[in-house]
Amino acid sequence: MLSLKDIKKDYVVGDSTVSALKGVSIDFRENEFVSILGPSGCGKTTLLNIIGGLDRYTSGDLNINGKSTKDFKDCDWDSYRNHSIGFVFQSYNLIPHQTVLSNVELALTLSGVSKSERRERAVKALEQVGLGDQLHKKPNQMSGGQMQRVAIARALVNEPDILLADEPTGALDTETSVQIMELLKSISKDKLIIMVTHNPELAMKYSSRIIKLLDGKVIDDSDPLDKNVVEPIKKPEKEPTKADKKAAKKERKKLKTSMSFLTALSLSRNNLMTKKARTLLTSFAGSIGIIGIALILSISNGVQLYIDQVQSDTLSSYPLQITKTTASIGEIMNTMAKNHEDSANHDKDKVYSQNAMGEMINTLMEETKVNNLEKFKKYLDDNSDLKDLTSDVQYTYATTLNVFTESDSGVMQVNPSTLLEDMGYMSSTQMEAMSMSGSMGGMMGMGTDVWSEMIDNEELIDKQYDVIAGRLPEKYNEVVLVVDKNNEINDYVLYSLGLLDPSSLNGIVRRAMAGEDISVDSEQHVYTYDELLDLKFKVVPTPDFYKKKDGVWEDMTGDESYMKKAVANGTEISVVGILRPDEDASSASISGAIGYRHDLMTYLIDEVDNSEIVKEQIANPDIDVFTGLKFKTDENAADTDSSSETVSDSTADTESKADKTADSSDTDKKAGLVAGDSSMEIPEGMTEEQYKALMEQSGASDTGELADMGMNAMGSMDMSAIQGGDMSSLTETQKKYIASLSDEQLELMKQMLKEQSDTNADQLANSGKYSTSNYDNNMKTLGYSVVEDPDSINIYPVDFASKEKIIDIIDDYNDSVGEEDKIEYTDYVGLMMSSITSIINAIGYVLIAFVAISLVVSSIMIGIITYISVLERTKEIGILRSIGASKRDISRVFNAETVIVGFVAGALGIIISYLLTIPINMIIAHLTDVPIRASIPVSAAVVLIAISVCLTLIAGLFPSRVAAKKDPVIALRTE
Repeated sequence: MLSLKDIKKDYVVGDSTVSALKGVSIDFRENEFVSILGPSGCGKTTLLNIIGGLDRYTSGDLNINGKSTKDFKDCDWDSYRNHSIGFVFQSYNLIPHQTVLSNVELALTLSGVSKSERRERAVKALEQVGLGDQLHKKPNQMSGGQMQRVAIARALVNEPDILLADEPTGALDTETSVQIMELLKSISKDKLIIMVTHNPELAMKYSSRIIKLLDGKVIDDSDPLDKNVVEPIKKPEKEPTKADKKAAKKERKKLKTSMSFLTALSLSRNNLMTKKARTLLTSFAGSIGIIGIALILSISNGVQLYIDQVQSDTLSSYPLQITKTTASIGEIMNTMAKNHEDSANHDKDKVYSQNAMGEMINTLMEETKVNNLEKFKKYLDDNSDLKDLTSDVQYTYATTLNVFTESDSGVMQVNPSTLLEDMGYMSSTQMEAMSMSGSMGGMMGMGTDVWSEMIDNEELIDKQYDVIAGRLPEKYNEVVLVVDKNNEINDYVLYSLGLLDPSSLNGIVRRAMAGEDISVDSEQHVYTYDELLDLKFKVVPTPDFYKKKDGVWEDMTGDESYMKKAVANGTEISVVGILRPDEDASSASISGAIGYRHDLMTYLIDEVDNSEIVKEQIANPDIDVFTGLKFKTDENAADTDSSSETVSDSTADTESKADKTADSSDTDKKAGLVAGDSSMEIPEGMTEEQYKALMEQSGASDTGELADMGMNAMGSMDMSAIQGGDMSSLTETQKKYIASLSDEQLELMKQMLKEQSDTNADQLANSGKYSTSNYDNNMKTLGYSVVEDPDSINIYPVDFASKEKIIDIIDDYNDSVGEEDKIEYTDYVGLMMSSITSIINAIGYVLIAFVAISLVVSSIMIGIITYISVLERTKEIGILRSIGASKRDISRVFNAETVIVGFVAGALGIIISYLLTIPINMIIAHLTDVPIRASIPVSAAVVLIAISVCLTLIAGLFPSRVAAKKDPVIALRTE
């Protein structure tokens, strides 16, 4: 069973060696009650610790069931203590922060016994010692005798072969001592009990064998094992097979002790709960660094969310734009800057001209190119990555969106808007250029049209706008009206949409420049939501403006009755919602006051493509459908020149043109006079009195009224009627205007018409039988487009990072195609805000680095606290080692403690940080108008708690290692 062979134990104390045991040899039976007596310092406890595996012998051998322990490793000794030994100590050595039941269960936990079986066996052991009704008490709630009974139950619960009792009655009164001895005696019937005691009376009464020690030697043994008994000769053991080795390995693994991390957490949690105040203060100190980092991250996150929103909103107004004809502005500027920086090759003794304009024109011509958008669109449509990088990819077309509104007085064109032209602010050519500039994604807010295509991203629109009435459009013939943040609509929009009478503004700019007193409606008009939601418009395809007469198509926009019918037959458009920009939105994706869906444009394209005039023009690409003449080509250019020569002599023609050029100035003056434009100079040969007389004859009260009358009357007048004398084709207004003219004014008008007729004849002579237009211009005039070949592409990135990836996609495309198909794009955002995120991040990282110092300091402090805890729990370390806990298990206990402290510190830091964000947001809102909301991302909170746990765990590694290395014998003596 158990045999000690010449056991010696030496202790090195300074420079000297003390021998505690000097060759002790004892053999024990399987079940007997052995008492070891002797004076203090004779080696009794040392011998007991060596038998229990808590201490190592210096020499000799300890045989367990015939197996030598000379080659035992730490894990073997741990397993031996857990499965074969049960300790009963004089001072009970119960873990104070554990319940009675938990103290008894602990040894079973190390053995890997299931929870249910563990509980059953522990309760049974406690009932065996008479404590079945004391399961949930703490040790400090029990008497000494009861605590010793708990210690005996703990020693018995794992059903060990040997029970070691070190002065089990030393701290008990006589009556209780007798009870404990009776209990031990009953146990000795089935087990080997070795008891160390100073009480010979108890030993003599209850022990079956007494061994006396003196100065580390056995001096007496009352019942030694009979050495004369001849033990049967054992047959030589066979060489173990692989199966035997495997089974033995499996058995060792089964017997191996191990404390689960959950058990370690439970032990540490219970210990920390006994020191709540210190634990909270320690955790709070550890949370300071977490609080600092969390607050920095919360503000940084709020700023980042704001930047993301600004990016998203900005990029919804400033897309990457690719047009059919484009010029790389960056390249132009770089080239011009480079040319400007080139050193001059002349002396500086004079002033020299610099060819800046010429260089600019040359550079513009070199950098301007035509993009193949049809091929690029197919590439974008096939790119699966683009969807995640963009809010929308918008394709625009040259097809004009003609929108009208109907009223009792007639029809009014709403889009494209002619309001500024009617006001006399700019010419139709300037209006067209203005409209083109405004169509570039709403970049500069300069567009004259109030209708714009909505971005096809309902989620983004929901973020940027609040639907204050109605809903978002769901069909192609539904639109929304956009008001500003104050629920107001610009009066320009009201006039353009016909909500205010635009005729009241006709000629107002010319009259103002002429010095007239003018008045503009400045009253604030109020509209209900229902009134605005009742608005209806009509969309008319451009081909519907033309009517076929005598084999050619005639523009009927000047025919009021025809236009009424065309508008009446147009597609009805309804306002179904009213949007207001969100207060936190930094930009808006809808540039106009009316937002329409992309499928309205595709519908219009289909209508145009299927119109009769477009089909005829496509079927006859060489014939101008408007004139019936052939288009001029390179092949028939010579015919045009010869035709010109047959009409008139070239010299005379040149002189005629020169005369016309010379007289052009005077002709313009005459036209102004006829129209009543008082801003024109008085024609040569006419006195100021004659000019005033002409004004009086016109019947106008002032020159502004005369100017409006003239411009309105001449706008659509059939001039041939003036020359031929047939007034039947004129309108009543035009007839009235002609009647108001004096003879001199009428003569001036006829002279101007003759000059215009001569010019037309001259152009006809030079053009011959060919049309002055071409096929492409006609198709453009008709608004013809192909869905697969857009006029421009607007790519709306999600953010700046996505924009860079989209640029990479474009670069990849350019690398894969030939030079003629490479794409030039315009990045209106460019460098705007691109570095802000990097700066914010850099500042955040610097602040985090500073705050991290406090986090490291607090972690070191937690390490120190953990070390103090190791010192406080030294005895617990000895108890755990005595029941079979390994060094790793001890480390795990203190690592679990640091994990708990780290988790509490991290969680506390996050909770405090969340609470602090409330006043922080209030302060930010009070000091700034920027909608920044400090908030800690959930992922960041989790990461910070994990960092807190990791740092405290690292800080606790040294204390836990110190705890693992403590000598269990010394640890058990610590109070």
